[in-house]
Amino acid sequence: MSEEVSDRKAIILTSSRQYIESKKENKMPRVKRGTKRRAKRKKILDRASGYFLTKSKLYRSAKEAVERGLKFAYSGRKQRKRQYRSLWIVRIGAASKLNGLSYNQFIHGLKKAGVELDRKILADLAVKDAPAFKSLVEQAKGALA
Repeated sequence: MSEEVSDRKAIILTSSRQYIESKKENKMPRVKRGTKRRAKRKKILDRASGYFLTKSKLYRSAKEAVERGLKFAYSGRKQRKRQYRSLWIVRIGAASKLNGLSYNQFIHGLKKAGVELDRKILADLAVKDAPAFKSLVEQAKGALA
């Protein structure tokens, strides 16, 4: 009986040694992430400076607040383009109404006349250079007639 026990222990020992040796072969070095972790957290907390209460002090809530802010910043950059375009359209429409054309007739007339100015430039002319805008309206009227 003692031989069976010793044989069983020998099998267990050899199999455990093989297991340990196979683990040693595949074992990767331990990484503690000291400076990387600190730098990552510092970057988030720096971005969150000025936020209210824990959103500027604690890493987890600061991270959520910063990610939310970045999401709004991204969508805000898209909205800004839309808002400027609508502002330009309002300005062009008001100036063209003063000269006797609606906005869509004015734009259509400019396209027919072959004038390729974008709305940003047209709005700038409408605000800062009324005589030049009036000449553009006359060109549009001539192309429509």
